[in-house]
Amino acid sequence: MTTTLLRDALLIDPEAGTETRGDLLIEDGRIAAVGDAGAAKPSTVVDCAGRALAPGIVDLSVYVGEPGARHRESYRTAGLAAAAGGVTTLVVRPDTDPVADDPAVLEFALRRAAAVCPVNVKLMGALTQGCAGKRMSEMGFLSDAGAVAFTDGDHPVADPTVFRRALTYAKSLDALVIHHPQEPVLSAQGCATESFFAAKSGLPGVPAMAERMQLERDLALVELTGARYHADQLSTRMALEALARGKRAGLKISAGASVHHLTLNELDIEPYRTFFKLRPPLRAEEDRQALVQAVADGLVDVITSAHLPQDEELKRLPYEQAAHGAVGLETLLPAALQLVHAGALDLPTLFTRLALTPARLLGLEAGRLAPGAPADLVLFDPGAPWVLDRAQLHSRSKNTPYDLRRMQGRVLRSFVAGRQIFAREAQAA
Repeated sequence: MTTTLLRDALLIDPEAGTETRGDLLIEDGRIAAVGDAGAAKPSTVVDCAGRALAPGIVDLSVYVGEPGARHRESYRTAGLAAAAGGVTTLVVRPDTDPVADDPAVLEFALRRAAAVCPVNVKLMGALTQGCAGKRMSEMGFLSDAGAVAFTDGDHPVADPTVFRRALTYAKSLDALVIHHPQEPVLSAQGCATESFFAAKSGLPGVPAMAERMQLERDLALVELTGARYHADQLSTRMALEALARGKRAGLKISAGASVHHLTLNELDIEPYRTFFKLRPPLRAEEDRQALVQAVADGLVDVITSAHLPQDEELKRLPYEQAAHGAVGLETLLPAALQLVHAGALDLPTLFTRLALTPARLLGLEAGRLAPGAPADLVLFDPGAPWVLDRAQLHSRSKNTPYDLRRMQGRVLRSFVAGRQIFAREAQAA
């Protein structure tokens, strides 16, 4: 039996809501003791020197290019980026080429991930065939093949009849449906949030109402079917009001926000910086502040990277024509720590949103710092200053909006099942 002692760490326990100084003992891939290792004689000792130790991040929104787009991101490069960012579980979108609407595609991706990816990989199945929103996928077969949830990525299902059928079938499987709430007709032509700033910049706008309208429809169908539903990447105050009503009504709903929408706003795209072009678009500062408050209050349950790598050529285009999306696996934790340094969240609350809640939504053991839990861990220095150089990112694509930004907080080590998969030796103890 292999044993590792992580000594003198600031233990961030999202389940208990505490941060305390102590030790953590790993035995045979699981946490054996927290706080006091007793008379254990470990084979390896890591002196954490008071740095923060938390459950590894469970990222609920990750795009990997395999199959069909390895030039954008492979399981190997996504795994390296995740390990360097403290993300120990990737929950991967199905909108690949071909789409993961067939068990064979899921089985290929799982084999590929197991062969080359150092972190845990969970796959989502397509909600509709081809992620086209026309016909429901064979969710039962996909679930048997290992799908942990169902989504069409950032492609909203416009037809309410199709979406109702999908929710009804998912309910019979007790499966989680993850949906992107943007009314597709209203938002189809826009590339920036509808505002005076967008009009002044000459950019077609996406109204905030498009998000609320789609969410209101979704919640009505959730009420009708009783399904489990997660709203992916909320970004507006209007949608938060609808979400709060749905939760008060007792619906089985949850919601997420991307770290980009929590730390950036619409003014960041000036002057036409396409690395800031996202879907949904970056919103007004008032929306960002409301979203941060919703995360703090627990109205928004999950923070994700919304990792979407894109070719350099697809980003180096006029703003309206450029591809949307940004990489985020390696920057998720340092960007989210901005909320801690600003006093909006404490560390246990942050890791509730990053690790504990997403794990619970998917029925995973991860996200906890307790005896018996998997030893999927991240050791980080919350106060370490550094400047992000996108050329140094492990992701194959480098389309980050945080390039050259001064960050505070850096991952030092990552562990999966007790095995160290990343070490920043120059800064680790």
